[in-house]
Amino acid sequence: MDTIDYLVLILYFLGMSGIGLWAMTRVKNQEDFFLGGRRFGKLFQTFAAFGAGTGSADPVNTARGTFASGMSGMWSVMYWLFVTPIYWITAVWYRRMRCLTLGDWFVERYESRGLGVAYALFGCFYYMTYGAMLFTAIGKVATPLLGDQLFGLPLQTALLPLIAIIISVYGLLGGLAAAYWTDLIQGICIIVLSVLLIPFGLSAVVERFGNEGDTWTDGFRVMHEQLPETSFTILGADTSSEFPLYAIVSIVIINMVGIVLTPHFLVTGGGSAKDEFDARMGLVSGNLMKRFCTIGWVITALIVLTLFSSRPDLIADPDLAWGTATRELLGPPGIGLVGLMLACLLAALMSSVDCYMLVCSALVVRNIYVPFFDPDADESECVSVARLVGLAVVAGSVALALTINDMFQNLQLTWIVPVLFAAVFWTGMYWRRATTTAAWITFTFCLLFFFVAPIVIPIALPDLKTDPEYTRTSFLVETTTTRPAAPSDVARRRAEIASWTPDSGRPRPQPLAPGDPVTQTKRHGGVPLFWTGRVVPDGPEQLVEIRRRDVDGGQEIVWRRTGPLRASGRFRLEMILLDRLGINLEAMSAPAIRTLDLPIATVVPFVIMIVFSFITRRNRTDVLDRLYVRMKTPVHADPDLDRAEVEAGYANPSRFDDRRLFPGTDLEFQKPTLLDVGGFLISFLLCFGIIGLMMLIARIGT
Repeated sequence: MDTIDYLVLILYFLGMSGIGLWAMTRVKNQEDFFLGGRRFGKLFQTFAAFGAGTGSADPVNTARGTFASGMSGMWSVMYWLFVTPIYWITAVWYRRMRCLTLGDWFVERYESRGLGVAYALFGCFYYMTYGAMLFTAIGKVATPLLGDQLFGLPLQTALLPLIAIIISVYGLLGGLAAAYWTDLIQGICIIVLSVLLIPFGLSAVVERFGNEGDTWTDGFRVMHEQLPETSFTILGADTSSEFPLYAIVSIVIINMVGIVLTPHFLVTGGGSAKDEFDARMGLVSGNLMKRFCTIGWVITALIVLTLFSSRPDLIADPDLAWGTATRELLGPPGIGLVGLMLACLLAALMSSVDCYMLVCSALVVRNIYVPFFDPDADESECVSVARLVGLAVVAGSVALALTINDMFQNLQLTWIVPVLFAAVFWTGMYWRRATTTAAWITFTFCLLFFFVAPIVIPIALPDLKTDPEYTRTSFLVETTTTRPAAPSDVARRRAEIASWTPDSGRPRPQPLAPGDPVTQTKRHGGVPLFWTGRVVPDGPEQLVEIRRRDVDGGQEIVWRRTGPLRASGRFRLEMILLDRLGINLEAMSAPAIRTLDLPIATVVPFVIMIVFSFITRRNRTDVLDRLYVRMKTPVHADPDLDRAEVEAGYANPSRFDDRRLFPGTDLEFQKPTLLDVGGFLISFLLCFGIIGLMMLIARIGT
């Protein structure tokens, strides 16, 4: 990076800090600090949803997935797409709750301050984990740009605390108003980030592989000439892909169930909007904006794959793909584009972390500090405590980021964490019979089964890590094929020849021409069945051949890994259950093994919640009446009129019973309005439209 790149970053940081100082003058109470006074319209709600939902990890994960699996790698981010129609419905919930935090809703619904504490701790853990992934992404991008050190310290050790300080300055001073104003600016930066590399990258592709007279617009054709056709398939083309259709469906379902109860959705999902229509439009349009940006990230990743597929550093760590592309492609030095790209990625990080920080602050103040430590705390004291909590959350994210190296593994952890409260939230929202005792039983089971036991069991029983029964992996599949050399094979061979040295210990690679026979060997599988980490040899490893068969253009051999092995990571209890049921886990592909626990994590908590709700004592009718009538009362933009409507509902809890879909039952589903159905269907069609656009882009240049 040049001096002008650093200048761009400094100006960006100063601008964000200035907004925080300005917004601080508008903070008078908790509602101002946590929800910006509920005065935001469609524009700010759109960019708030876009900013909070678009983190620095998203373009990095997309580039990583596409580099490893072709266009199907987009599902590392795009799996949220088909959750979007649900947002049209849930945005109304968040606004009608009229709470400062989702923890407040849990306390009221289940008449349990303890459940509010549990939810607050869950929120802080979730956002520190997710925030750590975003900080890690910045480190992955910055490494190719800044080198391994900054100010004489390891890069991440120096850079991440500096970024955290900037976020804390504007977010903790100005509260949600500062976050929303910066989200508006940062959202524009994210859009720039999504397209900035594309023209430079296409020009580089044409310059390296194109014909005389080609322009940068011919880059799509050249990419198709250089890459195999499987690189342009939307769904996983073979068993080695991370995202075949069944994995995508499993991930979409668990995120559909879990995302609606993550704490920041009460804020960006509509709780800070002037009214519920603004909440709906902002949440849906903001998330659709992210999906369009994903298209730009995928195109950029395909360019990286075309240009750098033979780079050993990227093969070893695909997370570095975006940073490498930034360094190699963004124009001549001295014009500040590299600094602009890093500023845009920082914008993606900061627009997410500032929201998470404020949400955690609200949860701790509202559900722990005030009810248990200082019930008489005034507004000023609550805001001061919130600022300290926010600082601790950001510091915790940075500390975790310094210990994380595998971003995809951390992403998978964030899929599972919301199951702690998913069943409790959904049943409590729609079923009067859901009880407090059942909620505690469900939460405790999920905590122990999915989180505590997988960590404690390997500590208590260390021999499990070397037990042959539990260090089994899926079969290792080796496929050897011979085919005519493609241009990308020729380019890769040239790179191998250029990097070869006499002391490398291997024969000098022979030149390759287009059409020459080239033999390619691919290995996949060998994935641990019962552990989230790796299973590595703990001595001489042996491969026992299971079978071999002829395939198109070559041969496939299937091996079983034997010999002493050692496992790492968390122990997957649910996989023990599946194994005991007789399911042949060893023969399954890596994506299947990674996602088999998702259906269990989705379904089992609901079964437990429903069963125990039937056999435990009901919650008080008067408390449920107040909550459900408020959830049915449409929001008025005028706060005084809105309060009057809510009070009328409290006085007459049966006021909206004519709208119940199942009158006379414990089910609280409401008859859908034309706006409900129309908005949901349009959102659903737009999702398929985005997939259609991706398919169209995949065919450009063919």
